[in-house]
Amino acid sequence: MIQIYTNIDHKTVQVEKPENGSWVNVVPPLKQEEFEQLAGELDIPIEFFTDSLDIDERSRFEIEDSNKLIIIKAPTENNSFNDSDAYYITIPICIILTHNHIVTVNSFENTAIKKFFNSFQNRKPENRKMMVLKVLEKVVRTYTDFLIEINQRRNILEQQLYASNRNEEFLQLLRIQKSLVYLVTALRSNELLMAKMERTNMLQLNEDERDFLQDLIIDNSQALEMSNIYTNILSSTMDAFASIISNNQNIVLKRLTYITIALQIPVLVASIYGMNVPLPGQHSPFAFYLPVSISLLLGLAVAWFFVRKKKLG
Repeated sequence: MIQIYTNIDHKTVQVEKPENGSWVNVVPPLKQEEFEQLAGELDIPIEFFTDSLDIDERSRFEIEDSNKLIIIKAPTENNSFNDSDAYYITIPICIILTHNHIVTVNSFENTAIKKFFNSFQNRKPENRKMMVLKVLEKVVRTYTDFLIEINQRRNILEQQLYASNRNEEFLQLLRIQKSLVYLVTALRSNELLMAKMERTNMLQLNEDERDFLQDLIIDNSQALEMSNIYTNILSSTMDAFASIISNNQNIVLKRLTYITIALQIPVLVASIYGMNVPLPGQHSPFAFYLPVSISLLLGLAVAWFFVRKKKLG
């Protein structure tokens, strides 16, 4: 679906046809005929549109004739129904600069473009270079927001794990770890992209715009550092809780072993007195109480031995 916006008196207005200085936003559902139509109208290579369909596309930029393509990885919530998938994944956003337009192509709905749309009334579409920088800014801020959410969710699950030995919380931590892998990889790729954009000045930025891009590179580096820290904390937490769970299981098995050994003695006595052979005291009126008493005494003696051994150990 093709959405075309322009600014009139600081108001975002949707129009039918691309105008000078308008923003063309392509969102799902994506159709090949729409790509071909838009490519013909704006004189853009069709490959610039189809590159966004590959979810594994790396961050990069490309210049062909008068058109410039920038692909940046943006985070988004994972709507998969599989409970083992990551909470967050990264998707490519294609930004295409023509003579008079800025075009964004999104293979999935994503938060960064929504944030950009909400602030579009304050933008100047004719300044296409700053429009690109503002999209990059929304992408970096979305990473920061998602990282904060991930850390809060990790803290909650960690507190729940202190009081529970279930696997559900541990599996949710694994999903968070998968999310961080996606975010770390994409942030590194974006950092290289923006550094190359600054080094080559492919957008032909002025001094103020270059300073803004440098700030974005710093913010992206901070987000990358945050994600690395959270990844290390999560890995240490999962290793620690794995050891705790293993130790708890060993303690439970050890107690069950003690109980089993303590019960084996009474079972042995009962088995002996259950044999169909002449036994001492079998004609006594206390014949029933004799094996029971012996079993209890031996069982208590074994239990006392293990308790004493535990205290001394």
